[in-house]
Amino acid sequence: MSVIRQSFAALAACAAMLASGTVFAQAKWDLASAYPPGNFHTQLLNQFANEVDKTTGGKLKITVHPAASLFKAPEIKRAVQGGQAQAGEIIFANFQNENQLYGADGLPFLADSYDEAMKLWKAQRPMLEKKLAEQGIMLLYSVPWPPQGIYSKKPINSAADLKGIKWRAYSPATGRIAELVGAQPVTVQQAELAQAMATGLIEATMTSAATGVDAKMWEQMKFYYDVQAWLPKNAVLVNKKAFDALDPASRTALLKVAADMEVKGWAESKKVMSDTTAALKANGMTVSGPSPALKADLQKVGQTMLQEWLKNAGPDGQQLISAFRK
Repeated sequence: MSVIRQSFAALAACAAMLASGTVFAQAKWDLASAYPPGNFHTQLLNQFANEVDKTTGGKLKITVHPAASLFKAPEIKRAVQGGQAQAGEIIFANFQNENQLYGADGLPFLADSYDEAMKLWKAQRPMLEKKLAEQGIMLLYSVPWPPQGIYSKKPINSAADLKGIKWRAYSPATGRIAELVGAQPVTVQQAELAQAMATGLIEATMTSAATGVDAKMWEQMKFYYDVQAWLPKNAVLVNKKAFDALDPASRTALLKVAADMEVKGWAESKKVMSDTTAALKANGMTVSGPSPALKADLQKVGQTMLQEWLKNAGPDGQQLISAFRK
């Protein structure tokens, strides 16, 4: 009788789970990324997916789609929001026009070191999580790019040398820099960067040493100025409904892996900065710091952009900067 009662109990439990919708099948997620397979952000995504697979016992499998093969960079956030992709990686600076808070880490010389970037992230994260939650999106973790420098086909000794130059703009901030120094902004995303340089569409750009290696900048550009203007961050986002559909143990495992990946990613970014800067030199680029005149000119640009940003961001922006500067 005890065996029969146990069987009935098991059947009753299964029926209850079915009725409440709590039977969890294996979940398969697509994660959209805009960066090439060799980029350290993409490699981190692959590590993240592998670790999630392992820690969930195979209950959640994530397929990473690099190089804008699933969605282009500006489309990824909307794809996650709408559920066309369960997860995606974005660079915050691309979405400043949607909300100014996304552009805070693209303000020149506001946070120009890893320590300062982490301070900004701690102030920024809860505000961004709130904004994203309103759109049905969860923020898992964020990893910065190495500090941004200037690539150019010709020497740049001051901002005057940038006047009229065809300057790659990939975000509102980089476009505004071009306007302030009198350059010609040309919108080019990561996936089209190498072709844009080869065809002469752009003559200068501000980006990291890591992107310089990805795009083999030395084939078209001769100079790299390590101005360390800012450290823009990428973030891994997930659709909230997709997250809620996971079983509780998988949700807990996913969040733990994400937290660990953020710590690992920041350390990896520092290593990448050193390795890729060395690679630019090894491939024949002239690598140097900015001249005093260029640094002073760029700091003026940064102050102008910060004041503009504060005006546009309103109380939220002031709250963020105050928290950052505590």
